[in-house]
Amino acid sequence: MTSKFTFHLSLLLTVMLMPAMLLAGGNDPQAEDSAEEKEFKPTIDLGALGHMYYTAQQRGYHFGGDPSASDASTWDHDFQIYRARLLFGAQLSPKGNFFMETEIATIIGGGQSEDGVKNIAIQPVILDFQYEHVFSDFFSIIAGQQLVSHNRNGLQAAGNLLANDFTYYQYPNNMFPDSPLQGIFGRDLGVNLRGFFLNNKLEYRLGFFSGRTLFSGEAASPLRTVARLSYNIFGEDKGLYYSGTKLGEGNFLAIGGGLDRQGSYQALGVDVFWDQPIGDLGAITLNGAYSSITGGNDPEAKYYFGSMIANQLTEFLEVGYYFKDWRVQPWFKYERLNMNADESQTGESTVSDFNKYNSVTVMGGGLNYWFNGTRTNLRLSYNSTRRTIPIDGGGDETKSYGQVWLQLQAFLF
Repeated sequence: MTSKFTFHLSLLLTVMLMPAMLLAGGNDPQAEDSAEEKEFKPTIDLGALGHMYYTAQQRGYHFGGDPSASDASTWDHDFQIYRARLLFGAQLSPKGNFFMETEIATIIGGGQSEDGVKNIAIQPVILDFQYEHVFSDFFSIIAGQQLVSHNRNGLQAAGNLLANDFTYYQYPNNMFPDSPLQGIFGRDLGVNLRGFFLNNKLEYRLGFFSGRTLFSGEAASPLRTVARLSYNIFGEDKGLYYSGTKLGEGNFLAIGGGLDRQGSYQALGVDVFWDQPIGDLGAITLNGAYSSITGGNDPEAKYYFGSMIANQLTEFLEVGYYFKDWRVQPWFKYERLNMNADESQTGESTVSDFNKYNSVTVMGGGLNYWFNGTRTNLRLSYNSTRRTIPIDGGGDETKSYGQVWLQLQAFLF
């Protein structure tokens, strides 16, 4: 099924791009390219991104917490460096550019290591390492390690988010090497094809990536295929990574959808992004997504993900309003993971218990203060996670636990 799907997408892409590539040729393109190359001088850009914050979090907060513990309601406090990235970009030719980004491997100051020593970043990891060649508006190739997702939220840049951080359930299977898709902070290695049609309003992306490379009893693995279409009704938005908010700088209404697939794993989703001035005070930002994700329902499948990725539905919504004179932006966030596993995916648990105890609701809100747009800002946020947990002796109960962040961002690139 995967090979047929990839073949059909490749054939469709070839048919779509053929007239565009012919039009892009123009009159004597070799002479034009040669003239440009003689006059062109490579340029280099250096930058950095830092997220430093104070956090207060209850021990039962879902991400890394244990809501069944006796001290789950206890609040822990800490100061941490969450992101410390170095960015390097270079325009190597009129149509070719390179981008690299590093990240610390662990949160600095957060908790303790196994030997009881406060966490420090021992060495950086490579996040992005990619080369892009833009043949025309209709067709470009990005090769290397890059963000991979079927929806907009998973392709956002960390420096211009609306909320305090990325949402978790939009791409949880691609975060770390021990994740089902064996990603690197949402990145993967491969080749991505990209282009624009209809006055640069319609964007397509079609990528082929390594994905999971270790399957029990198999010496090889299929490629991971990720496809996406997005239409921006009001105009163009050609950045490689998307914005979480544009602070009212223009009118944007983008509607998109995508597919992420490898072996028996499949994610299908739709998303919407709206950012534009509303009234004299400022601008609204709305970002939403809905996805259906499955690891497959046939345990006999050659490349089976069902035991790692159960059937699930994810819902996501962020809404904020930017008051331009005051430079403040209150926002609200909702996210829901609805488990819908079948008997082949639940292990020893019953289907009803597995789905009930693994479904989670995340709600929160905050206030951003923008010193200098998305470069330097201060964010205060509160988020809570709500889930049902079993009780010793029988029965269950639903509990909520909170997290407070005060985060300072410094970004230059």
